[in-house]
Amino acid sequence: MDVFGRLFPESLFPRKLSEAAERRLRLAQARAEEAIIRAHVDNALMFVDTLAEELSFDRAIDTYVRVMGIPEPLAGMIATRALVSLGQDLVTASRRRSRDSEPVTGGDEDGRPRLRINDAESRQRSIKRA
Repeated sequence: MDVFGRLFPESLFPRKLSEAAERRLRLAQARAEEAIIRAHVDNALMFVDTLAEELSFDRAIDTYVRVMGIPEPLAGMIATRALVSLGQDLVTASRRRSRDSEPVTGGDEDGRPRLRINDAESRQRSIKRA
């Protein structure tokens, strides 16, 4: 028996998890991965808002992915979700315009889109810790 075998016997740290433990582990891992993706998307959108005057939204998202060193396929997933979020903002503003028959930009008086900087913080506060 080697040194590690004596320090960490199989009975304390089995190599194989039970089926129920394996399922719980996969669910916890999926939740953690989803939280990471959501955080990256929120931060990419903050890049878009912050750099709106200097970069187009797609270049701002690409810059975020590059600066953060996010590898594929995660980078593509984050870019896609950020674009979907931006698209939803446009669709919502368009629906409001057609419903109200008034030009509604969904943003400030000067026609710029609203900033989502505080949205990520408020969303994090509303998430209950499990």
